[in-house]
Order: sequence, then C-alpha cells, then structure tokens
Amino acid sequence: MVNAHRVRALLSVGLLCSGWGITLVHAAANPVDPAVLGRIRDSAMQDNWSYAHLEELTDGVGPRLSGSAGLEAAVQQVAAWMRALGATVSLQPTQVPHWVRGAESASLVGYPGRPPGVVQSLHVTALGDSGATPAEGIEAPVVVVRSVEELSERAADIKGRIVLINKRFDQRLADNGYASDAYGLAGEARFVGPMVASKLGALATLVRSVGNAQYRLPHTGATDWEEGQTPMPAAALSAEDADLVDRLAAKGPVTLRLTLTPQHLPDADSANVVADWIGREHPEEIVVVGGHLDSWDLGTGAIDDGAGVMATAGVIRTLSALGLHPRRTIRFVAFTNEENGGRGGRAYFDAVSKSSGRQVAAIECDMGAGRALGVQAAVAPAAMETLKAVSRALEPIGASLMVRREGGVGADIRALQKNGVPGFAPVLDTRHYFDYHHTAADTFDKVNPENLRSEVATLAVLAYFLADLPEPVLGLPVKSEE
Repeated sequence: MVNAHRVRALLSVGLLCSGWGITLVHAAANPVDPAVLGRIRDSAMQDNWSYAHLEELTDGVGPRLSGSAGLEAAVQQVAAWMRALGATVSLQPTQVPHWVRGAESASLVGYPGRPPGVVQSLHVTALGDSGATPAEGIEAPVVVVRSVEELSERAADIKGRIVLINKRFDQRLADNGYASDAYGLAGEARFVGPMVASKLGALATLVRSVGNAQYRLPHTGATDWEEGQTPMPAAALSAEDADLVDRLAAKGPVTLRLTLTPQHLPDADSANVVADWIGREHPEEIVVVGGHLDSWDLGTGAIDDGAGVMATAGVIRTLSALGLHPRRTIRFVAFTNEENGGRGGRAYFDAVSKSSGRQVAAIECDMGAGRALGVQAAVAPAAMETLKAVSRALEPIGASLMVRREGGVGADIRALQKNGVPGFAPVLDTRHYFDYHHTAADTFDKVNPENLRSEVATLAVLAYFLADLPEPVLGLPVKSEE
C-alpha cells in the first residue's frame, strides 16, 4: 500500500504507480538553489575535518571488530564529535556477535621433493565465524579446486581432507570500473565454500584471499553457515601461498598442518550512532547518510569503512560550518556490526519502521577512500532527470557521473530500499580498494586527503539536494506484500 508521502513523491517526479504499472504525468521543476550546492561543494573540498578525525579514529582506537573494546570506544568517540557539531545525537542499542580470533598458523609438512626436515610456513588468517581446530591443530592431505562448482563435482575426494579453493580475483574487471563484480565472483569461494565443503566431510577449508595486490597478505572476511550447522575451521591463504600449494599439488600429494583457535562468545552490547541535523520545514522526514563503524581486526579499518563513516559525518560538518539546514532532517548513522552480522542495519530499520518518522532517502558510503566520480542511484527512471542538478553541481570536481541501479546500493540500508526508500551511494575509484580490503594493511596511510574531500563534497551535495527538494524523489517500485 502506497502512503501519502510516497504518492507525493510519485507526483513530484512525474509518475503514478498502480501495482507494477507506471503512468507519466506532469513533472515539477527542480527548485534547489544551485548556488547553495556550489557553496557546499567548495566548502567540503577545502576542509580536512573528516581526514583529521579519521586519523584519530584509526590511530587512536585502531581495529573495531564487533564485541571489542575498540568498537565501543569508537561509538562514544563519534557520538561526541557529532554533538560538538551541533547535531542531535542518540545511541541506538543492539546486540552484536562476539567472535574472537585466536592462534592461526598453517604449514606444508609433506609435498613432492620436500627435503628431510623442511617445513614451509604459509600466510593464513581465519575467516570471520570460523570454527576451531583442536589446540594442537590438524594435519591432513590437501585437495585443490578452483571453484565452488568444482568442489561439488569432486565430492568423493573431499571427506577427511583439507580443501583449498583457489579462485582468482579478476583485476581486469576492477581496472575497468567493475571492482564490486570482481569481488562478488571471487568471493563466492569465501561466502559459501566452507559451508559446502563441510557438508561433504572436509576437515577444514582454505580459500584464496579475495583481492589483488599480491603482497602475501591474507584477506579475512565473513563466511556463511546454514542454520544449525557447526562452523568448521575456515581460513584465507595469501594469493602467493594458494598458488604455491596449487603448484605442489599438481606434482603429487600435499599434506598441510593447520591451527585455528577462534572463539564464539555470547553476544555483546553495541549501538548505532544516530545524529540528526534538523530540517527547517519537515524535520519528521529523514534523509539517511552513513557508513559502518565496525571493522575487521587485522588492520585499523581506514578504508573499510573508516573513510566512509567519516566522509558521511563530514556532511553534517559541512552544513554546520555553513549554517545550512535543508527542508528535511539529514540523519547521519554510524552503523555497528556490518562486517560479521549486519545487526546495526537491522536495528535501524526495526526502529524507524515502528515510528512516525518518514525515511525519504538513504545514502551509504562503504567502498573505500578512492576519488569520487559521481553517484549511483536506486531510483525510479523518471527521478534521474531530477538528479541532473546534482551532476551539474559536482562537475567542477569531476564527480558528475550518475548511474541508475535496479538493485540495492548498500548493505546497511538494504531493508530500507526493499521497502521503497530510494538508495544512493557515491561512485568511487575502486581499482585498488581490494588490494588492502580486510587485511592488516588497511591503515590510515592508504587514504589520500584530496580523495576523501571529494567523497565528502559528493555526499554533502547529494544529501542536501535530496533533503531540500520540495517533494522526495521516488525509489524503485515494491510489491504490496513487501
């Protein structure tokens, strides 16, 4: 059923919807002052507030895995920063998973041509939600496959073995603007490979790290288990070590010793940081802009997603510095627990779905710290005409690209988008994002201050524009039962 503000949005972009039908009607003119958008852009491009506070977050707090003292320190830190900007701040509590990394090691103890007494150490890291080996580790033959499909095809070879899924990351896709697609294709091995291997009787699963830049860095990340399934030991090998095992296995039997001792502890308390920059005419209508505050525990989470969360905080900083309040409220959200549970995004949706507040747009920034190139928008086709004003405002900084997406554009705002809220994200240069993603090298030095300023400028222009339109833009149609 379409509510009143959704009908109003339909009229504003020139559409009336009935179920899945779409009829073109008269479109309203765009009234947002382009000079104001230009002031917002220029102010953000001259301000290093987000960069300086990202340094405090990453160097001062460090890793922020869910359940850790680091994450909860960051929650309090970011809340204090937003209060200092004059935003109305609250903490939205939720329980989060508490998985703790233990000892982790892997070594080759048997392979063709191994000199007596020689053991080769491998660079390995446990995947999030991995199960544990015994404290003394396990030792077993290795079976190498190159995809989840091949794993299933070789079911008879898997039982009692350690499986290595050596699925390569396609850097050519990343170099040509399709880094997310490359990640999705290679990431299948990590997302579901251990679950499949466990069902086939494997003792443990190793996956080739999902990323490029072969600096012998293992890349962690969550892996999925079916409900009721006991997690098996699962880890990522550096790309070089995955290839080493693959080459040796092509010559004959390989035996590997693996030790992983993570723990699954009871859920911990955490919270989303919610900071409202109150609208001047319709404060009850909300434009969300945010990123996730948690990070993996290997690095300090500078590009994933410290840059995103501080760039979106920079929207409030920019408007505060200029003394600008759009028609609607802009709500910054630092989401908790995106990496290994998504509890923060669900907690936010649960809270607003029961309230009278209207969510008219949602922006998420979670693709690193690359130069901003434009905006991707999960909106109705006719809304793209309205958004041309954003492209024009961002053209002077080279961020004029406007890409329409049929699917969602962010994990923490997924539930909002499924319920018809238009979703947005900046288009960033991600050619080298997956070099450091989920690794020990995700640190502050990887962030270029000019690139971060371009993110803040893009997000601030977009958020103000969406919040200042007389009528909201229209999201993608949803079925009535959703």
